[in-house]
Amino acid sequence: MLIKKIVSFAFILAGLLSLGLGIIGIILPLIPTTPLFLLAAFCFVKGSKKFDRWFKGTNWYKKYLEDFVRDKSMTRKQKWSILLFADVMIAIVFFLTDKIIVRIILLLVVAYKYYYFIYKIKTVK
Repeated sequence: MLIKKIVSFAFILAGLLSLGLGIIGIILPLIPTTPLFLLAAFCFVKGSKKFDRWFKGTNWYKKYLEDFVRDKSMTRKQKWSILLFADVMIAIVFFLTDKIIVRIILLLVVAYKYYYFIYKIKTVK
């Protein structure tokens, strides 16, 4: 029982830290906000049953995530919209940076993203 409370507290603390960094990322463009907000939501869901019930009851979860979480699949339109949006965001950073290592990392991220969406996530209708 004590271990469960400690783990819950650790997840909530990690969620608050991720949320704080995500909020700072709104001001500082070098910190990615979306992954930190998603990590915060994940940590809050794992740390609190109340937050889990609330999050799963939101319209955003039902509209965008519920089918994916249940079936681990997406429609072709959903996949392409996510891929193209991410490509635009990555392309902006790619063209605005002069560092070769950053460009190489971005190309690796793009390659992995396409691999993951094409081979790991099932496509439905």
